[in-house]
Amino acid sequence: MADDDEANRLSARAARYLRVGTNVGAVAARVAGSRLFGYDLDRDKNAAELAKALGGLKGPIMKAAQLLSTIPEALPPEYARELAQLQSAAPPMGPAFVRRRMQAELGPDWQQRFASFEPDSAASASLGQVHRATAHDGRALAVKLQYPDMQSAVEADVTQLKMVFAIHARMDPAVETGEILKEISARLREELDYDLEARHTALYRHIFRDDPLIRVPDIVADLSTRRLLTMTWLEGRRLLEYKTAPIEDRNAIAQAMFRAWWYPFSHFGVIHGDPHLGNYTIFEEGGRPAGVNLLDYGCMRTFAPKFVGGVVDLYSGLRDGDEARVVHAYETWGFVGLSKDLIDVLNIWARFIYGPLLDDRVRSIAEGTTPGEYGRREAFTVHTALKEKGPVRVPREFVFMDRAAIGLGGVFLHLDARLNYYRIFNDTIEGFDLDRVAERQRTTFAEAGVPLPL
Repeated sequence: MADDDEANRLSARAARYLRVGTNVGAVAARVAGSRLFGYDLDRDKNAAELAKALGGLKGPIMKAAQLLSTIPEALPPEYARELAQLQSAAPPMGPAFVRRRMQAELGPDWQQRFASFEPDSAASASLGQVHRATAHDGRALAVKLQYPDMQSAVEADVTQLKMVFAIHARMDPAVETGEILKEISARLREELDYDLEARHTALYRHIFRDDPLIRVPDIVADLSTRRLLTMTWLEGRRLLEYKTAPIEDRNAIAQAMFRAWWYPFSHFGVIHGDPHLGNYTIFEEGGRPAGVNLLDYGCMRTFAPKFVGGVVDLYSGLRDGDEARVVHAYETWGFVGLSKDLIDVLNIWARFIYGPLLDDRVRSIAEGTTPGEYGRREAFTVHTALKEKGPVRVPREFVFMDRAAIGLGGVFLHLDARLNYYRIFNDTIEGFDLDRVAERQRTTFAEAGVPLPL
């Protein structure tokens, strides 16, 4: 019976990919025809049809599509606007299927290895779903179970993503997307490996072991596999529940979020690459928010220390009006063949990202902007300028750095926090030294038992 269910799911998945591929291909054919025969293309209509085709797929490609919507000119703005509205969560597995999947991962006696296990999922995402459970020692657990056959799904999604980029390549793009595709593909494949996610969780637990503002779950290794991840459950409230909280509480949450992201990057060269609202909860003490629970470590990115140095150099160059340092920063990141005009265009986006960090006063992250509009005006300006001055090749490392910065800014907008981001950031990078970052990175990864992927 289990084999029949699996076969039915695989058959349905294959049919869905065939349908989506056909629909995406039809959009690609229209784009090619418009160039060949010289007629105008209705981009809004084609973008809506592309989003509709991909929206029926769910799963990993939705994460990729939403990520692309944050990078100026990675996709045409009409496409980015449509794709940003898609949801990434896949339909949950039912209790009967969950039991079979758990047996496949932990064996026929899997239920006896928990004091209790809730068959209905507590949360679902693009690659798997989370169940609440209790350990025999009384600890509350979160059990993350991967959907079946996700490796095939990811590979099919990467193929679909290539088709989306092929459409873009026929539109006289201002950004060369080859490196973007490589980076997204690599990160999607990594997310399938729950052993790797367990090591990344251990790394962050080590980094924040003495930090009262950040809590990281503890991995239960004997109840985990490559497709099953069991960890301690961290109690907390959803971040959006604090949208109407007193400003002091919202600011405290924003400060903890800032530290959770910038401290690991500036000191150890690693970022939590998916600042989605569902990846955080807020823990309280005495009825007030006290800090942030970091819940998901599937999408991580480790950077060479010199890339971190480029981030600090770009900030310092923009702050001090040091053009040579700005150029050096872009070259450190891997941008090549940059003319002065292209540098000026890149600086538009850089000043948007760094803007609050350059402004020594208490302020919101982006004044006069709503979460849904965050960065859109600047992205349009960059899009228009790159069309004239480009193309430019975006380095791989830039992709998730940009995604994380935009996602974090969106969180601050949801909270309507008002902080002196300049002082918080400068406190974080005070005494920055490349050699010290490299040494911390080597020793901390080793102490956490995580191979350094550089």
